[in-house]
Amino acid sequence: MRTDFADLVAALDIGGTKIAGALVDDRGRLLARAQRPTPAREDGATVMGAVAAVIAELKGAAHWSRVRAVGIGSAGPVDASRGTVSPVNVPGWRDYPLVAEVAQRVGGLPVLLVGDGVAMTAAEHWQGAARGRANALCMVVSTGVGGGLVLGGRLHTGPTGNAGHIGHISVDLDGDLCPCGARGCVERIASGPNIARRALDAGWLPGPDGDRSAAAVAAAAGAGDAVARASFERAAQALAAGIAATATLVEIEVAVIGGGVAGAGEVLFAPLRERLRDYATLSFASGVEVLPARLGSDAGLVGAAAAAAQRFGLWGTREPGPA
Repeated sequence: MRTDFADLVAALDIGGTKIAGALVDDRGRLLARAQRPTPAREDGATVMGAVAAVIAELKGAAHWSRVRAVGIGSAGPVDASRGTVSPVNVPGWRDYPLVAEVAQRVGGLPVLLVGDGVAMTAAEHWQGAARGRANALCMVVSTGVGGGLVLGGRLHTGPTGNAGHIGHISVDLDGDLCPCGARGCVERIASGPNIARRALDAGWLPGPDGDRSAAAVAAAAGAGDAVARASFERAAQALAAGIAATATLVEIEVAVIGGGVAGAGEVLFAPLRERLRDYATLSFASGVEVLPARLGSDAGLVGAAAAAAQRFGLWGTREPGPA
């Protein structure tokens, strides 16, 4: 029988803009929160100082005594097997021993590290649009494009915690060079900054407020601007190709898309579903459903907690942990 003294998981969501933390219960509720800006251009010790400040604030919360594990969802690449992170947008962290640094500050509690896309996937599978689905791809389409997989009803992280990182599947073999070193990656075409860049290069003009963001391009597309619409259609094509490739490889039932770019709504989803029919043509891939994510900005925290709870056998789960 559940009580108000159930075990909690401390969750960290680490990105290039902010470092968020929370104490999460077995219903996915956030009982305490803490947040600091990410000093992304500073040295590694300074960045870790911000993480330590978040942890210290959480440890001061009334419920800290109930915490039994820590889950970290971090921008990547991550290497969960070594406990290290090398976020592209945090240059001070290269092979940074994040798990060891966090473990020192949480009194010996077990710590699990996953990529931020995997954390979002854990959240959406537990409480969001992928709930009840045995095989799913969940994606974050924002300043970058990340993702994660659920296979056979369980979160599939892969050996290093990066499985499902669809943003760096190449869908344009001779396309633009991606910061990862490859060419024509989904992220190079479908991320928010690249949607805006492409629209501007093609002649789209921002409104009187000068807003050049992907959200502004989405608003223009929704109002009928052909150039803005074409940029979103190109992004949708890249996402469709990546989803179809994933469906062909591992037979997913649903693709869940969240992140800021997904806020464009049907400006993105309508052409995405249409183009998916062009790429997912085999019988076992053609039925993939595309859905918007249900959990918002807390998905990373909820998912990091869920992944840790599953790995360490909390909240009634007795599975051996993510595959």
